[in-house]
Amino acid sequence: MEVTGKIKMIDQTKEVGSGGFKKRDIVVTTDEQYPQHILVQFVQDKCDLLNGFQVGQPVKIDINLRGREWTNPQGETVYFNTIQGWRISQAQGDAPAAQMPPMPAAQAFAPATNLNEEEADDLPF
Repeated sequence: MEVTGKIKMIDQTKEVGSGGFKKRDIVVTTDEQYPQHILVQFVQDKCDLLNGFQVGQPVKIDINLRGREWTNPQGETVYFNTIQGWRISQAQGDAPAAQMPPMPAAQAFAPATNLNEEEADDLPF
């Protein structure tokens, strides 16, 4: 799966817990009718992948969805989801689609006018 959009925020690398676990968060704002601010987490050696990127830059992030189950001290089971990034690259524009010439609307749906009903019809149906 992937997330594409513009970088809204890049956090610093943080060490969590005493086991040396590292994480770094990035927020990407999608480009759609209702833009979404998606938090993506990079962990361990993947944190350094964000070093060459800046706020406002369009990116594509390859992601995995992670889910965890945790039972709190009261005995209630709680579930958590994380969007974890594993690759990030500069987003490519829609150049091939933009280079295609537009089809004129008048010609696109104009009815055929050169029909002759007396010509032989060679269609099998």
